[in-house]
Amino acid sequence: MSCATSDTTETASKFKLITLDPGHFHSALVQKSMYDSVDSTVHIYAPDSPDVNLHLDKINGYNSRDEKPTSWNSVVYKGDDFFEKMLSEKAGNVVMLAGNNKKKTEYISESINKGFNVFADKPMVINAAGFELLKSTFKTAKEKDLLVYDIMTERFEISTMLQKELSQIPSVFGELEKGTLENPAVTKESVHHFFKYVSGSPLTRPAWFFDVTQEGEGIVDVTTHLVDLVQWECFPEQIIDTNAVNVLEAKRWPTVLTKDDFQKVTKLDEYPDYLSPYIADDKLSSYSNGEINYTINGVHAKVSVIWNYKAPQGAGDTHYSIMRGTKANLIIRQGEEQGFKPTLYIQTLGETTEADLTAAFEAIDKTFPGVSFEKQGDEYLVLIPDHYKEGHEAHFARVTEKYLEYLQNRNMPTWEVPNMITKYYTTTKALEMALKGN
Repeated sequence: MSCATSDTTETASKFKLITLDPGHFHSALVQKSMYDSVDSTVHIYAPDSPDVNLHLDKINGYNSRDEKPTSWNSVVYKGDDFFEKMLSEKAGNVVMLAGNNKKKTEYISESINKGFNVFADKPMVINAAGFELLKSTFKTAKEKDLLVYDIMTERFEISTMLQKELSQIPSVFGELEKGTLENPAVTKESVHHFFKYVSGSPLTRPAWFFDVTQEGEGIVDVTTHLVDLVQWECFPEQIIDTNAVNVLEAKRWPTVLTKDDFQKVTKLDEYPDYLSPYIADDKLSSYSNGEINYTINGVHAKVSVIWNYKAPQGAGDTHYSIMRGTKANLIIRQGEEQGFKPTLYIQTLGETTEADLTAAFEAIDKTFPGVSFEKQGDEYLVLIPDHYKEGHEAHFARVTEKYLEYLQNRNMPTWEVPNMITKYYTTTKALEMALKGN
């Protein structure tokens, strides 16, 4: 059942959130903030496991914090029949999923069949069979006037937003290059870490996170964000069909963890039996790394994800991105020199002048007041006021607010669904190719 309304003037509509089998910390981050249109009581359905207890600990932490405490009321059902219970009780109208991906696509599909809207963490699919089911689910959602949406937090990272903005200014960027396999027009690389801190505390990961049949390989997991950004930045507000994508090369490789590494991340003394296919000499191989080389609308793109055990001191997850234009390159770096903070640079190629940049930033100031630039060596550094730099955790509230707007006003852009389909076509097609190559 959907309580969303087509009346854009009505703001009193309450959405009732259901959290299904929360096994990833992203499920809690959606509730790090309160939302005017969301009921404060959230129904949680899950198996009786440490995953749901860790989730509740985070929610309770948000409720009890000193600064801007939340006021969520959790109503919890634990049991092996949690999914059937959720479907029958219909305690809400929006199902939020962030956890084990093995059955996620089935959960999304059946939730839509039973009349719930769906707000899902990436990835919504981890293999070709899941992709086919997702396509049919989108068709059913349209017939039932329901919304399926995935949580693309990286669209709200300010350096990425400005990279996109500058790429749309011909006097600065020119036109996007077509690139080649060896020198793509767009490259996006993401480095992540198994051991990390979330909301100030060391993150405990479930053991299934290291099982590719439950989490998905890296090439279909984090790369979802990167493929999404390629589409969103290079072809804004355009519908991209699957036939616009041609996967040229794809590869995957493991990160090897010692048993001590595994114990520190999971708090478990032993490997579960289901991880035995990935264990040799008491070490765990996690196929969390992947690279995809492909063309999209004739433009060469490369996305890659790397997982290390632990970040260097002072560092965290990092992102590198370059968009190559005929007049300038737009580069995001996040290394030690940048204090491990995403930082945007403009690398002019001879034709773009400072006067062009000044005019461009005067236009940008209307959307992003206070953003400016300064010359740094042979590049220009984009100066971004601190209040724009919210951080990854805050981006979950931004995505949730956008989804709630779409639910309230029924105004989701027409390109979102076809582009979600194309995004998952790209990742699952790449996985098929990578598996054949190994």
